[in-house]
Amino acid sequence: MHGQLQREPAVASRTPRTVTVSADLVVVGGGIAGLCAAIAAARRGARVTLVQDRPVLGGNASSEVRLWLNGALSHGHNNNRWSREGGIADEILVENLYRNPEGNPVLIDGLLLEKVLAEPNIRLLLNTAVDGVRMAALDRIAAVSGFCAQNSTRYELAAPLFCDASGDGIVGYLAGAPFRMGSEAPDEFDEPIAPDGGFGGLLGHSIYFYSRDTGRPVRFVPPAFALDDITRIPRYRSFSTKEHGCRLWWIEYGGHLDTVHDTEEIKWELWRVVYGVWNHIKNSGDFPDAETLTLEWVGLIPGKREGRRFEGDYMLTQRDVLQRRRHHDAVAYGGWSIDLHPADGLYGTRAASRHHHAPGVYQIPYRSLYSRDVANLFLSGRLISASHVAFGSTRVMLTCAQVGEAVGAAAALCVAEGTDPQAWSAPDRVAQLQRTLLRGGAHIPGSPLADPDDLARTATVTATSRLRVAELAPDGRSAPLSRARAQLLPLARGPVPAVTVRVDATERTELVVELRLGDAPDSYTPDAVLDRRSVSLPEGLDQPVNVQFEATLDEPRYAFVCLLANPAVAVRTSAAELSGLAALQHRSTQPGEPEAGVPEVEFWAPDRDAPTRALALRLDPPLDPFRPEQLTNGHRRPTDRPNVWVADAADPDPRLVLRWDRPVIVGRLVLSFDTEFDHPMESVLLGHPHPDTALCVRSYEILDDGGRTRAKVTGNRATRNEIVLDDPVTTSELSVRVTEPGVRGPATVYEVRCYER
Repeated sequence: MHGQLQREPAVASRTPRTVTVSADLVVVGGGIAGLCAAIAAARRGARVTLVQDRPVLGGNASSEVRLWLNGALSHGHNNNRWSREGGIADEILVENLYRNPEGNPVLIDGLLLEKVLAEPNIRLLLNTAVDGVRMAALDRIAAVSGFCAQNSTRYELAAPLFCDASGDGIVGYLAGAPFRMGSEAPDEFDEPIAPDGGFGGLLGHSIYFYSRDTGRPVRFVPPAFALDDITRIPRYRSFSTKEHGCRLWWIEYGGHLDTVHDTEEIKWELWRVVYGVWNHIKNSGDFPDAETLTLEWVGLIPGKREGRRFEGDYMLTQRDVLQRRRHHDAVAYGGWSIDLHPADGLYGTRAASRHHHAPGVYQIPYRSLYSRDVANLFLSGRLISASHVAFGSTRVMLTCAQVGEAVGAAAALCVAEGTDPQAWSAPDRVAQLQRTLLRGGAHIPGSPLADPDDLARTATVTATSRLRVAELAPDGRSAPLSRARAQLLPLARGPVPAVTVRVDATERTELVVELRLGDAPDSYTPDAVLDRRSVSLPEGLDQPVNVQFEATLDEPRYAFVCLLANPAVAVRTSAAELSGLAALQHRSTQPGEPEAGVPEVEFWAPDRDAPTRALALRLDPPLDPFRPEQLTNGHRRPTDRPNVWVADAADPDPRLVLRWDRPVIVGRLVLSFDTEFDHPMESVLLGHPHPDTALCVRSYEILDDGGRTRAKVTGNRATRNEIVLDDPVTTSELSVRVTEPGVRGPATVYEVRCYER
């Protein structure tokens, strides 16, 4: 009754206004996991209600917490080459890089809201905290209820399916689903690295802060509750004016408390710490460069790591992660280390984290993504069915994003066929779920897309040219061999080509060059030495070093040409940028612990500050890894080979051509481009070595067998392009004409698929 007096008499009591909403799927939790689940389901036709208890989406990735999005690439520091997450996570990361290369956390909020609001099948309820569950039976949820204090409204949300992506698992808890908190004993799941009583407990919460240089002196008067004895923090001497935000992830507390019910107590302690740390930086006299700094922002809510973990039909464990076990129902993957923190947090004397890395990515099974006892409840995010040890890896947000997308796709299939989640763990049905995910751009290691509806699989694929790699030309610079360096190359079956590198030597010395392989054709951990050569070098600049390895490969695979560390030598580099090639340097080695099930892993990773500097080299005979027929093999990133077509740089009009024996009807096409799956693209704070995806095709046309243009795309920056033709075309030939390649490379395409509709 806007503009008019409204008066109601006194009554014994009142209840809030109640709104009932019906949907096919209710997703509780608007972090990255819940957001991806909601979008994935909505795009496949399900009506979704997405409920978030905060004013923005993103959870720990939002401007309220400001943790960087990260996943299998682990900042690019491990051996998981080309493993950045695909699907919806990829869409978010690539678009954020374009809009927000500076890593402004506020801009993430807007992008995530935009992604959800673009889906007409999603009803979004912000500021709404779920606090009730109504059961239809002992093992089935009928509805959840929540209250929004902003509009004083209670919502009753009914659906046949529910997804708990709330982090702490409020829906599963209220529905009576079995869950766990804390560390399992080592013998329960054969996990030798399960934490002992002194280390273990729960992973605590963190609160971050940002500082800003005002250019003039700024005083700081701490609030009375600030921590007044900085020496209570054993690592206090490591604080500096150069770091803030999630670089200070180790400001962590609460591992000995109930990280669900004691969150407010934990938050207050973290506020005390943050203001005490800033008081130390500003007023101790130890930081004269802090005079002009101001405390610009302090987190209002803590970033949570661990709470409840719910039990599904499969419990992911240490052995699944470190042994990279294969699962018939794999729908997602992880690659972050098993990253466990001491329960003492910042007040402890132990290292702030303990990492155990697998030598590559591992699969996550669908059976871990639904409750074993509540028939219509999906699990997503950090609360999936995993032991405390495995959770140390699965908990990171981009892994949670993939899990969310898998849940959303499964929910849409459940809606379409009227089933419960468990039904889709059967081998025949999970194959359909995997195909659904792969069609949408997701990546499942070891699972190429075999799509019976894809007309391109029946076509002959040719191109006007393809690049053969005879040389990565020198750029006039060199890189010292203060640490070992390597070039990762896709080699064909047969004898290994001769390799010539160019080096500078400051004295007479010996250079050791090794040919290394991983334990599988698609492994990027160079742990097997196939051949080793020692070359005598005189003092001098720009010396050619020719190496002929005595090795023959029985299948196509990646191999490493490794130049071992020698402080007297520098290797000449190249500015060449090509898909599926990577220049690496040895960073460190994880010691093996056989009795604990921990493998030895040498870490060879790109130089983050100069990730595109290849080793200058010549190959005889040249490599021929960029054949166009790879575009229909179901892979959209390098595996045991590049899986990409790259045109010759001299081709004036690069085109792909698909030919059929007889005319086909094409109404829709899907193309995939190179947006650098070896680039982590963290969402905040770290910045990026270059704010563009250098090899991503910018503009192209689709032409029929008469040479008529059927579609034209300009200004592309996305990995996956889906094109629906205005009028389906009957044709025996389609061409993809690249009119504008990436900004620093020839025409590059990973995939072309064609559908009748």
